Amino acid sequence: MSKPNAARSAAFGSLSGPARPTAGKTISISSRLHSRFRQAASGSSVCALAAEGEACFVSPFTLSSAASSPVSPAPRPLSLGVIFLTLYIDLIGFSIIFPLGPDLLEYYLKLEGRSGALGWLVAQTDALAQAFGIQSYAPVLFGGIISSVFSILQFIFAPYWGAVSDRRGRRGVLLLTVTGTALGYLLWVCSGSFWLFLLSRIVSGAFSGNLSVATAAVADVTSRGERSKAMGLVGAAFGLGLVTGPTIGAVTSHFNLLTNYPSLARLGINPFSVSAFVAFGLCLVNLAWIASRFTETLTPAARAEAREPRLRNPIRAILGLENPAVRRTNLVAFVFSIAFVAMESALTFLATNRFGYTARENGMLLAFLGLCAIITQGYIVRKLLKVADEVRVLTAGLAFTAVGMLVIGYAGRPWMLYVGLALLALGSGLVNPSTTGLISLYAGAREQGRVLGIFRSLSALARAFTPVLAGVVFWRYGSTSVFVGGALLALLAFVLGGRLPKPVK
Repeated sequence: MSKPNAARSAAFGSLSGPARPTAGKTISISSRLHSRFRQAASGSSVCALAAEGEACFVSPFTLSSAASSPVSPAPRPLSLGVIFLTLYIDLIGFSIIFPLGPDLLEYYLKLEGRSGALGWLVAQTDALAQAFGIQSYAPVLFGGIISSVFSILQFIFAPYWGAVSDRRGRRGVLLLTVTGTALGYLLWVCSGSFWLFLLSRIVSGAFSGNLSVATAAVADVTSRGERSKAMGLVGAAFGLGLVTGPTIGAVTSHFNLLTNYPSLARLGINPFSVSAFVAFGLCLVNLAWIASRFTETLTPAARAEAREPRLRNPIRAILGLENPAVRRTNLVAFVFSIAFVAMESALTFLATNRFGYTARENGMLLAFLGLCAIITQGYIVRKLLKVADEVRVLTAGLAFTAVGMLVIGYAGRPWMLYVGLALLALGSGLVNPSTTGLISLYAGAREQGRVLGIFRSLSALARAFTPVLAGVVFWRYGSTSVFVGGALLALLAFVLGGRLPKPVK
């Protein structure tokens, strides 16, 4: 170490501990002079350091160096609150479209009839529905297929964006993916034809890696002991965003710009442009928030050690995971995701068919589910992880999920439906932070983005095919069958999860 640097290191070290010999010189100052020493270190007067009988021996070379090169303050570490808000804003925009599916189909069918890409897609869904003898399910099947386009692209690109963030840093990738998502929403604003709407979903799906990147940032800024509890806050952001977004979508869908300004149709404005514009505006807010508050969480050394990212077959990426614990946790999470997505797809249909629920009552049902999930992931799971490890919390969550599925499936009264949902929300609220935390703890520091991206891509894969499959089972074999099947899948995940090793912290 050079003399100037040695002297400066010794001086700064004296602020927090006893003086140490450095290059033959000793610096000793009392605690009463700490604040004045800080002024000296930043280029202020240093003569006062000799006050009150304390000696200060600093070479002139060191003093001139400190004066000419002020010490810049260290960057403030990124807080979990910043990541929480990033995820929350993103998920509001993402879920605004959820309640609009049937109305979107009706609008574009009236606009274009059964010609072009829309006509071909509707013909395929009609044929599939008729093959299963469930013609009334065709519109729902269409909505599932449209959702699948986004999920399939997320399945492909989430591992890629995660790997890019390992190599290039989280902040830059977040800015890029949120910008791409904003472009997708802007296309939706001007989607005067179905093919433009489909293109908007493709663009948004291709840039949908921001969730896995933000989750990797949580891993960067938390210790191993606090990792899973922090993932509970990520789950709470998911739950809150997925409650807020559909509510905004349902409200904004009542504002049709074409009613008062029909001439805007030539610009591609459609009845859902207000909803799309709100989602676009939220992306801009998120961009500004990330640019101003989201500091980089990955050190240059960690980035240098990461693999060079490349877009590859996601199945090969999953099968190529070297850590057996990561592979098994992904399998547990994937099986659970199939069960949970099947429940989501069938829940409102069960409530409507069995109890005559209206859209408003179904909205309240989903809001209750979201509220229970927020409480579980934001509070309960954090308390449990103080007294139990992630594997125990995970298996408890899967057991609650299985029981909740069965209660919903056999509910004979509305109150039983709510009891089942509460158990299910408790179970899923324990499962999601535990699996995310385990994946992060099993993975190395240099591959957090890639591994968490693969984890998110498997969830997207479940969302790509499960709604269609669950709908076919629901209409063909009855509502109870979907939830009994979900309970069996949760029990399978329980058996697999019980064999996971306890993570080292």
